[in-house]
Amino acid sequence: MTRIICITTIFLCTYAGFLAKSSLALDNGLALTPPMGWMSWQRYRCIIDCDTFPDECISEKLFKDVADLMVSEGYRDAGYEYLIIDDCWLEKNRSSDGKLQPDKKRFPNGLKHLSDYIHSKGLKFGLYEDYGNKTCEGYPGVLGHMEEDAQSFADWGVDYVKLDGCYSNIWEMETGYPEFGRHLNKTGRPMVYSCSWPAYQEYSGMKINYKSMAEHCNLWRNYDDIQDSYGSVTNIMDYFAVKQDFWQPYAGPGHWNDPDMLLIGNYGLSYEQSKTQMAVWAILAAPLLMSTDLRNIRPEFKSILLNKDVIKISQDPLGIQGRRIYREKSIDIWVRPISPIIDGYHSHAVALVSRRTDGAPYVYNITLEHTGLLNPNGYKFHDLFAHDNNNRKPIVLYPHSPLKDRIAPSGNSSRV
Repeated sequence: MTRIICITTIFLCTYAGFLAKSSLALDNGLALTPPMGWMSWQRYRCIIDCDTFPDECISEKLFKDVADLMVSEGYRDAGYEYLIIDDCWLEKNRSSDGKLQPDKKRFPNGLKHLSDYIHSKGLKFGLYEDYGNKTCEGYPGVLGHMEEDAQSFADWGVDYVKLDGCYSNIWEMETGYPEFGRHLNKTGRPMVYSCSWPAYQEYSGMKINYKSMAEHCNLWRNYDDIQDSYGSVTNIMDYFAVKQDFWQPYAGPGHWNDPDMLLIGNYGLSYEQSKTQMAVWAILAAPLLMSTDLRNIRPEFKSILLNKDVIKISQDPLGIQGRRIYREKSIDIWVRPISPIIDGYHSHAVALVSRRTDGAPYVYNITLEHTGLLNPNGYKFHDLFAHDNNNRKPIVLYPHSPLKDRIAPSGNSSRV
């Protein structure tokens, strides 16, 4: 008997024909499961006025505070290990010898000091740069300085590099991004490499070489930046569904599609919408990168981010990206094969996402066989967002069994 895992508005289930192409993995031994951590951009953007916003500005203080909270509030122990500085950490100009330098006022002790502090907490240190003349906010990019900048990252103890693509030539990205990756590898320091070239080439209608992407990057941004709204979340979900036949085969251990950061705990998502994002990101085998104020997050949102069962789905070692298999009655069904495999049948994560706006939860019926769950020995069914899940005996279901649930409305905000 295998497992079917339900996540309230989202269920995780099977789909035939998934293939994780591990032979394409970047040969640095990193990101064998989707990276988890905290990134500054979505919540804190480019706030650099520390006099007016001392607790929110991009500074040494902010990242030390986040490091402390990731430990004290249980995020590190739940698997969130990377603490990543996004844009706006730099001085506007390089040093006299051409090297990158952090803003002297906001990072008075330098990045090696901050890196050592983050490492002392049992966390890993991530840093943003840009394959271009400038970063998106106008700070120095790596173009023309790739080898020395890669060495600076290694000297500072960086464990994760996000390379954006503003102010760059999209026609040169397919060679430029791999070149910078080679410079990172040449330093001898293991660094997860997050690329952004498909997010820029997608808009130009270019044919993107995902085979090369999977060979040279640990993860890559496929699409537009996420914004603090449910409309942005559903638009990304829908775009991933439209592109899934092309994108999904290139995801697997060491190389992942990246739909961008988690908004959970910010201003734009309700409780139900936050569960939706967490569950769909887990099914997509997406990086789980929080970007929220951990000092003031409400308990119900914190519980979503720390849901150990959903995180286990995200980090499933098979690394198979799930898909959306149906859309019916404004209900989306997402599916992901997971371990363990018993008698040749995968266990599965199934997500039912209501896009409805009813005033009450909608009663939805479907049989397991219609979602591709065909093990004649049946499945143990668990609801991963149920508050009493640990005390509830799992329900046993068979391929012909009806899967009936009341799905809370989360709203239809998609632009697709």
